[in-house]
Amino acid sequence: MEFDHAQTDALLSTTRAVRKRLDFEREVPDDVLLECLQLAVQAPTGSNRQGWRWLVIRDAEKKAALADLYRQAGGEYLAAAAADAADGSQTGRVLDSANFLAQNLENVPVFVIPMIIGRLDDAVEQGANITNAAAGLMGSIIPAMWSFQLALRSRGLGSCYTTLHLGLEKQAADILGIPDHMSQAGLLPVAYTKGTDFKPAKRPPVSEITYLDSYKNPIV
Repeated sequence: MEFDHAQTDALLSTTRAVRKRLDFEREVPDDVLLECLQLAVQAPTGSNRQGWRWLVIRDAEKKAALADLYRQAGGEYLAAAAADAADGSQTGRVLDSANFLAQNLENVPVFVIPMIIGRLDDAVEQGANITNAAAGLMGSIIPAMWSFQLALRSRGLGSCYTTLHLGLEKQAADILGIPDHMSQAGLLPVAYTKGTDFKPAKRPPVSEITYLDSYKNPIV
């Protein structure tokens, strides 16, 4: 199979964290979500356990309750940080965008909660190294989340990876009926985007952040 590198590279380099350009008014059909999730579960998982689970939330009351938790967990911080950084800088724009989403989260048509079977605290209690346990657990769901976001982008939808509500994960689990053995990995607000003309972000040259054989030893 030959891939169209230009199209593939454009998808990989322009899939952005979308907040202000989420279209709150346009419906997101189930079949589109399921197509994207079917692609997402092709992602690798630790020991091929395939322990990911997905919770799609459309109910207005549950979305409102989760949005309240989201703001309780960090809404005041985001609002204050956005106000302090209102200088037009990239950081200021990101914080303003994040605050906008926090204040309007319940208006997003669909939430997707990615989950993985297992609990980090259980693994640590059983003697696992916390770094290894965290990498294994979250590393078994985050690749699928990114594949999901890429699939959304290719179909004219957008999202962003948020974790703020995880500060109140148990309360969210109670709202959604999530059992104790499942870990939530984030909250993905999903909507069609207002336009699709996203551009690559400014990033440092990889030659400055890539090393050969030992830390800080330049590769070129």
